[in-house]
Amino acid sequence: MGSYFTGELHHQLREDVRGFAEREVRPRVAAMEATRTVQHELSRLIARQGWIGATVAREYGGMGVGHLAKTIIIEELSRVSGAMGAMVQASQLGVAKIVHFGNDEQKKTWLPAVAAGECLPTIAVTEPESGGHVLGMAASAVRDGDDYLLSGRKVYVGNSHVGDLHGVVVRTAPGSKGLTAFLVESERPGFSLGAERATMGLHGFSFGELRFDNCRVPAANRLGAEGDGLAVAYSSSVLYGRANLTAVSLGIHQALLEETTRFCEERQRYGKPLHALANIKLKLGQMQSRLMTARLAAYHAVSLLDQGASCDAELMNAKLVNVESALDSARSAMEIHAAAGLFTDRPIERFLRDAHHIFAPAGTSDVQLLRLAEVALGTAKGSWSERLAEFVRTDPTHSDPTRAERPGPSDAECQIAVPRQLRTAVM
Repeated sequence: MGSYFTGELHHQLREDVRGFAEREVRPRVAAMEATRTVQHELSRLIARQGWIGATVAREYGGMGVGHLAKTIIIEELSRVSGAMGAMVQASQLGVAKIVHFGNDEQKKTWLPAVAAGECLPTIAVTEPESGGHVLGMAASAVRDGDDYLLSGRKVYVGNSHVGDLHGVVVRTAPGSKGLTAFLVESERPGFSLGAERATMGLHGFSFGELRFDNCRVPAANRLGAEGDGLAVAYSSSVLYGRANLTAVSLGIHQALLEETTRFCEERQRYGKPLHALANIKLKLGQMQSRLMTARLAAYHAVSLLDQGASCDAELMNAKLVNVESALDSARSAMEIHAAAGLFTDRPIERFLRDAHHIFAPAGTSDVQLLRLAEVALGTAKGSWSERLAEFVRTDPTHSDPTRAERPGPSDAECQIAVPRQLRTAVM
């Protein structure tokens, strides 16, 4: 495990993304909050850094650095802007379906464009009537010669209004074997977008509605075979969605602690810094503990994913722990700030609003708990991380070009490396 946590690549990547976020994203946050409009230009600028291609193999022009590196990218962007962290996580979630189920031609066509930042992918599963119940979807595709005609609506689609290539799961036959996935370009006739709607948080990010009215899509755009749609949806959610949303929560959590600590150092009470009060110090300690525990859960899960190990349960738990602990720390931060936290000249209320947006996607906390109960009872069905291990495993010699020229870490280094990296990460 040590090699996944201690690579110089991860340290340098964190510095690079943090520097970019401070220079390019933070100065735009106030305008994003004021206008609440989708950030097309900034989304494209971030995509051109190549970070959407974190898990895209180098043979397709991607970074090939794996899921821990992907987590660091999302985390550092989310530390400055949950909206832009969400934009990157949604795009990287859109990558999953092509990596897992795309044929050679589809990978050669789309992955280099994604890696270069020329194409922002999405995945569209949820519908107005069925919600998170995938098998209840009604949007359909009917075969018409060498094409399919898609009809229906998809809602809460991450990057709906900036996406170029939508991975759409629709019904082609009854039952659980009747779902099929397609790649739909945004310029296709019969495709349209619902109106942008104001949201509580994540201002600048779009998660809206896609509409299909006899939208003609070539059979060559089908992902896998007819009937593979359920696998496309579930595998993408489990292996990418939960990990990505975990990273957004982690970045927001880090920002909450940093801002609250700063406030406690600056604000004076009875001639001393606010943190001199015992009850305030206890809350800060609790926030620090939550963050450290959340980061351990997140990094452990994705490091297992990078190794091709079975980790569906760890990914569920990472999302659960990170979402719930970030929300708990957001409340603690608001309590410490008291009335000062209610004004928009401080970012605490933004962090609180943004954190709530991460609760539902890829399964609410109740969903994660139900699945984890099945793990405890031994009734869990299958393991996507095992089934798709060859597609998610990251070769460290490929992800870090210098590693092949250096001797690997010793057993002792591997044993002490993880806590050292995690201590560095919370600074």
